[in-house]
Amino acid sequence: MDKVKEIRPGVAVIIFNEKNEVLLQKRADIKLWGIPSGHVEPGETVLDAAIREVWEEAGLHVKILRLIGIYSDPASQIFHYPDGHVTHFVTCCFQAEVTGGELSSASPETLDIRYFPIDGLPADILKMHPMWLEDALNPKMQPFIR
Repeated sequence: MDKVKEIRPGVAVIIFNEKNEVLLQKRADIKLWGIPSGHVEPGETVLDAAIREVWEEAGLHVKILRLIGIYSDPASQIFHYPDGHVTHFVTCCFQAEVTGGELSSASPETLDIRYFPIDGLPADILKMHPMWLEDALNPKMQPFIR
């Protein structure tokens, strides 16, 4: 196992548009595409963190619809930052719908943000995100624990 110095609670939010395309963000820190995601801040609930992260990274107000899953497997949840920092995330992944705002890449955390067809995801996507998306598309309504 990699030398992990911390474990952090994380959130991710899957948003589909009316064409059933998924919202992805090109992250400024690692230059990869991914589902809008981030950390839970001290004193914040996971739901509040999920809503805040989408607002900060995409300029959208959202309503959480359901919990897709909780992900903690070190094989997919250990994240290597470009500065050498290694973090093990326990991520709560939610599905949400847009209730307002305007899609924007103005955040310093976002290089680009747009919707992609499910069968046309970019090749340079974070390794764990396709599994989260597959779980979101699964007709099983119980949350996954992986």
